[in-house]
Amino acid sequence: MKLKLLKESVVKWMEHIGVVMRVIAFGTLSIMGPDTPFLAMWIWNTIDAAILTYAAWERDNKAYLILNIFWMIVGFVGIYTSIFGNGITH
Repeated sequence: MKLKLLKESVVKWMEHIGVVMRVIAFGTLSIMGPDTPFLAMWIWNTIDAAILTYAAWERDNKAYLILNIFWMIVGFVGIYTSIFGNGITH
């Protein structure tokens, strides 16, 4: 089921932005290691996952849709634990 809210050229442009955002996030994490601003990275990753989820929805790509919904859930959990801590280990 496609939404078709935007033209394919816009979706493609958004997808490229989302991919670049993900590369920047993982690059920052690998370079900075434990000094990475984790809350900022979780927010950044969740935004790129939302962009890529939308692109997958528009293209009816179920595998990519599931993968990016998973990353959005992981992002929300990461944001929560960055703000409030992990209730299991802390």
